[in-house]
Order: sequence, then structure tokens, then C-alpha cells
Amino acid sequence: MQGLRRFRRWCGARRRGQFALTVGMVTMLTGTCGAVLVAPNWAMPKIRADQLASAQQVAADDPRLAAVRGIMEPFGPLTAVRVATGDGQESLVVGHSGQRVEMDVLAGELAPATASVNELWGTGWAQSALVVVASNASEFAALLRSGSLLSREVAAASVADPFTHGTQPTGQRVVFSPDAGRRLSPDGLRTVLRHELTHIATRGDTVDGAPQWMLEGFAEYAAHRAQNHHFADIAPTLSTRLRTGAAPTDLPADSAFTGPDAAAAYEAAWSACAFVAETYDEPRLVELYRGLAASKQVAATEDALLREVLGSSRADFTTAWRTWLETKTP
Repeated sequence: MQGLRRFRRWCGARRRGQFALTVGMVTMLTGTCGAVLVAPNWAMPKIRADQLASAQQVAADDPRLAAVRGIMEPFGPLTAVRVATGDGQESLVVGHSGQRVEMDVLAGELAPATASVNELWGTGWAQSALVVVASNASEFAALLRSGSLLSREVAAASVADPFTHGTQPTGQRVVFSPDAGRRLSPDGLRTVLRHELTHIATRGDTVDGAPQWMLEGFAEYAAHRAQNHHFADIAPTLSTRLRTGAAPTDLPADSAFTGPDAAAAYEAAWSACAFVAETYDEPRLVELYRGLAASKQVAATEDALLREVLGSSRADFTTAWRTWLETKTP
């Protein structure tokens, strides 16, 4: 099993000030995304009375709650929110009384977030998510099966039981940190939720060792699509480099997603996926994801898949992507 890997990046708009830490483990953690932001006061959606239920009421008929109940109850009584997410599916938001603000926002966003992921990826996944809001760092780490406390910069992560590629993963959940609601605006929470739901939807088609530029770039593309986020807002570091003539020379390697320059790697990955969607179309972006996510990162494999899906060699694809980036220079 692949070990815990940490990746730093900017994952949101410069105006939102979101700095992200990504933790990737395909068989357990995939694409955790966090942000540091002191959000202004904002109006939060309210959970309807018919959605709100005690943990005791939900536990009797929802095994997902049973999977986290033993971890969370020592930290206080649980509250669960049922959310209809279409096609008879029902998602669940779980937390404590102190996390009602985040629970309200996430409950209100789950249905449209699920619909957005379905629109891009398709409906061949569970479509019923368990979203958990932790009350403190210890609970957050325990819910993510982490042996140590995670950085306070991590706002959310998705986790699953070990699984065989091509099968439907079990035990999946999205876990938000205790600081997420204070550091992220509603727009930031919405974006992070969609990023993590994309990892949940695609996890069964993803193998350990697949290229990170596609895995994280695709999740970021899914998170921002149809939200009227501008290029410079999504990719502030990349935009600055483009203005100074320092465009990326190649798709980011896995090693680029660690260390102080990871911001540019994540933004470049997002931009490569946005380029495919805009220049070709979203169905071919999804097809490319399915091919690359099911393969180890080998240059020859990438070249073959790019030729098959887009009719372009890797070298020609990179050149066209860099030319496209030049058109996005502010």
C-alpha cells in the first residue's frame, strides 16, 4: 500500500486566499484538499426539520453511520442530516452540535455537487456520500485513519477501504477538518466538496501510481467547472508566471507536487484538463482520465493514450497546451 504523501498547492482563487495541502493515497486517501482562509460573515442555508435526525434514528437503517460512530461518539453526541441526492439515493452529513454551520452549508451543497459530478463523470458510482465534519484535530486524524495529526492546512480528505481496481470501493467518506468552516467561504466549501466527491466517484477506476497531473487536475477541473471562476482566480501562481514569460515547459511530474513549488504543479494540472475540455470536449477528457488513471505513470503509455483519445502525441499535446496557456495571460 502506498504511503502517505503530502502535496502543497494553491487550490482556490487568489481573492479567496486558499492554500491547499493535498494528501494522496489511492487505496485509502485520494486528493485531500485544504485551505487557509478567514471567511467574512455570510448567510448560511438552513437544514430543514425533516432532514435533521438524531444519530440514534439514523443508525438503525444506515450502516455508514455505524462505520464512524465509534470514532466520533467519544467527542460528543452526533447529529446526522439526510440529503436526497437524486435517483432515490440519499447522502448523509454527520457532525456534532458545534459543527452545525458547516453541516448546514454542506447539506445544502451535496445535491448540486452530486449532480455536477454525475454530469461530468456519469452515474456509475454510489452517488450517496457520507460527509463528516470533525470537531478537533484528533477526531479528524482518526476519521482519516491517520497515525498522526494532520496539518491544520488540510480542510478535507476522502478515504476508502482498500479495494481492487475495477470494483466498487467501500467505506468511502469525505471528512472536513474542524477549521474548514472558519477558513473557507461557502464557495470554498462547495469547491472542496466537489473535488472530494470527484475522487470518490472516480476511485474505482484509479490505480496506485497513475499520473498525478491527471488525477488532481481532473478533480480540480470538476470542482471549478460551471462555477464562473476565472482562470486567474483558480490559478494565481500560474497566471503570475505566464505574465512574466515563465510558462511551464512540460506537464508536471509526480515529484513536482511536493515541496515549495507545488502550487504551480497543481494549477498546471488543472489547466491541462481545462485545455482538453475546452479544445476537445468533456467526454474526451473523461475518456483520457479513465485511460491514464488505470495505468502506471510511463511516458510511452501517456503518449499512446493521448494519440488514441486526442489524436496527438505527448509532445504535440504539450506544445498545444502551452500555446493555449498563452491566450490566458491577463
